[in-house]
Amino acid sequence: MKKIEITICISIAVVIYILSYIQFREKGMLLNNAYLYSSKDERMKMDKKPYYRQSGTVFSLIGTTLLLNAIQIVTEWRWIFYLVIMVIVTTIFYTIVSSILIEKKK
Repeated sequence: MKKIEITICISIAVVIYILSYIQFREKGMLLNNAYLYSSKDERMKMDKKPYYRQSGTVFSLIGTTLLLNAIQIVTEWRWIFYLVIMVIVTTIFYTIVSSILIEKKK
């Protein structure tokens, strides 16, 4: 059962890291709520660079969370759980603060 959990965590982490890389390179579809929920006119006018950066960072942090979960499964170190919680809180905090800063720059 552990092998399946580890495989799932690592596989999803790799996919998430690939998405993060694509977002940082500003390639492909922008995977950000501000972009996805905006109208076609707003999409054409918006500066996408900060949204790509924000999405890339968030995907990177999510990938790190999954990778840490896989490490915890392998090693059975309980303290990694607290590290995972810290990364999740950091992700939430970063998302809120960066969204506010992006909106302020408009």
